[in-house]
Amino acid sequence: MEKTKLLTITVIGLLLLNLGTLGFLFLNGPKGHRPPREGRQEPKTIIIDKLHLDAQQQKEYAKLIQWHHGEITKLDDNIRQVKNELYSQLSQTETNQKTEDSLITVINSYQKQVEETHFKHFEDIKKLCRQDQMQNFNELTEELSRIFAPKPRGPRHD
Repeated sequence: MEKTKLLTITVIGLLLLNLGTLGFLFLNGPKGHRPPREGRQEPKTIIIDKLHLDAQQQKEYAKLIQWHHGEITKLDDNIRQVKNELYSQLSQTETNQKTEDSLITVINSYQKQVEETHFKHFEDIKKLCRQDQMQNFNELTEELSRIFAPKPRGPRHD
């Protein structure tokens, strides 16, 4: 009788533990796979709302976004290509320091172009603004690093 009671309690305990774990995972989801937090808007919407862009300004802004996205995509592709070349050096028996330095310099150059492209994009947005929107634009510039911060990712496997 004593063994049966102990076995029943153990089974019920394990069942509750499993249900608790499943409930926790279901409610929180694995990191990196969570839906966007409620109320989190995409940057385009935030900028339109904060600057109170009218219909014509929104059309021009859409063109600016298209240009910006194209430029950043090209630069990101270039960075990825040079990084692949850099990391392929690791398969060599001995890495060439000059080649490594040269490739890192090229990556830095592309990264500089990315930042210049971002800056130009916001200069162009500023040019879209009317005088009565400039205060809102100035306030927006204080939030840009937060708005465009990289999205949290799942756990890293370094």
